[in-house]
Amino acid sequence: MNPNPQPLQSGEHKNAPINVPERTEVEAAIRTIIRWAGDDPNRHGLLETPARVARAFEEFFIGYSQDPARILQKTFDETAGYDEMVVLRGIPFESHCEHHIAPIIGRAWVAYVPSHRVVGISKLARIVDVYAKRLQVQERMTAQIANILHEVLTPKGVGVLIKASHHCMMTRGVHKLETDLVTSRMLGCFRENPATRQEFLSIVD
Repeated sequence: MNPNPQPLQSGEHKNAPINVPERTEVEAAIRTIIRWAGDDPNRHGLLETPARVARAFEEFFIGYSQDPARILQKTFDETAGYDEMVVLRGIPFESHCEHHIAPIIGRAWVAYVPSHRVVGISKLARIVDVYAKRLQVQERMTAQIANILHEVLTPKGVGVLIKASHHCMMTRGVHKLETDLVTSRMLGCFRENPATRQEFLSIVD
């Protein structure tokens, strides 16, 4: 796992620094899980599995080592006074729920109304990924994306809507396959102005 995780950002849990284990400890833990599941980690097909899983977890949870505020620092003000809604639609993401470490697969719609500056559209997608690549609950992830955009860009308003399928209820538990969860966070003019909110929601639909 990442040996140097960065401090969490934007109102997240401010716990003491985590003592990150060595990779050898991670791989040993994965071998233990394989044994607990009923298989032999020394079986030929499983010999490299602990290392593969450790590498996969580094990718799954890389968001802990990324600073979303820093991503948003570079902005542009040469926009000819553009002050209408900016929307990036259907941003795909993969995350993992913090309760079962099961996949969350979904899309995010991110919008803001600039007050004096805009940010590169790729940065909006990167912000979604930063928060997705952590152990998550969808409600918190939705709020985190909206909050950091509001804090750093200081726009007139921010709207975030996420639709996602949760494997923790698709492949275990209630086994409801054709369901998705919809969450939203509206700040500034998106919360205060029904017309702005409705414009955003119509773009989502």
